[in-house]
Amino acid sequence: MKNCMKALSAASFLLLAVTACAGRLNSGSSVTLNVYNWGEYIDESIIESFEEETGIAVNYDTYATNEDMYTKLKSGGVSYDVAFPSDYMIQRMIKEDMLEPMHLEQIPNFKNIDARFTSLAYDSGCHYSVPYMWGTLGILYNKTMVSEPVNSWNILWDAAYQNQIFMYDSQRDAIGAALKKLGYSLNSRDAAQLEQAKNELIAQKPIVRAYVGDTVRDSMIGGEAALALVYSGDAIYCVQNNPDLAYSVPQEGSNLWCDAIVILKGAPHAAEARKFIDYLCRPDIALKNVEYIGYSTVNSETFKMLPDEMKNDPAYWPDDEIFGRCEVFEDLESSTKEYDRIWTEILAAS
Repeated sequence: MKNCMKALSAASFLLLAVTACAGRLNSGSSVTLNVYNWGEYIDESIIESFEEETGIAVNYDTYATNEDMYTKLKSGGVSYDVAFPSDYMIQRMIKEDMLEPMHLEQIPNFKNIDARFTSLAYDSGCHYSVPYMWGTLGILYNKTMVSEPVNSWNILWDAAYQNQIFMYDSQRDAIGAALKKLGYSLNSRDAAQLEQAKNELIAQKPIVRAYVGDTVRDSMIGGEAALALVYSGDAIYCVQNNPDLAYSVPQEGSNLWCDAIVILKGAPHAAEARKFIDYLCRPDIALKNVEYIGYSTVNSETFKMLPDEMKNDPAYWPDDEIFGRCEVFEDLESSTKEYDRIWTEILAAS
């Protein structure tokens, strides 16, 4: 009987596979779109619905930082069609001819993107990218463990929180926080300023619990630490799951970031990539994505659908005062090597 059931299951599976394949062939496409994205940065049911609606299969891989993504793409041997870099990395990739033109006329849902995100300096006019999500960099803290105001980067260097601080494992974010603590620009290329920032982070290491990535969310929700350097979207998710948590953008200023979708140079499935990007720009799909990720939407039609508590949440939608003290990361050009050296020395320090 068990063998019969296995045979029936195998036959059923084969029938489903043939039916799915036939659906793709009937849709006029039998390609596989290769997508490279940050971890936990899309509602994966959207990938499934895209496959069902278009017949285009999706192979989905993830990375942890912009630098990881860039290094893998530059090393060759990979053939992705779509990636999701941040502003400064897009600027670098444009300069290095790593991206295909977007051809916005083939992406009708681009009309839904808020105009304030289509004219940012890294790709003004969106010739090579379509905005995806945006937000700020700040401090997530546990109100039951922190009684003082969380309004300065200095608190991440307070020895009273020994082993109670998570730092984000990203050189631009960690070095950027140190630069802002010192009163400098996030985009500083000044050797003396960068050396000071390096020394600040090395001095901080003995009180840091760990340098982390996406795991910071579960760790903070679980009450494992008092403070963490996080993106606003992660903060929103954490606060929703633990009301003891709160988020602050320090008074010295911080990063206002924008991630966007790009098509990689020589992508074998550029036409299908544009269909995928257009699908993500659809208001209902973007809403589903925002509800899953927790980051701020660039889609003006999707924003209208959000509940008032999200629209009025400064972590989700910062006011003009917070906007005014934030900077957008720029491509560091030749100074990238200096940042790489500093980051290596920070991580190697005991």
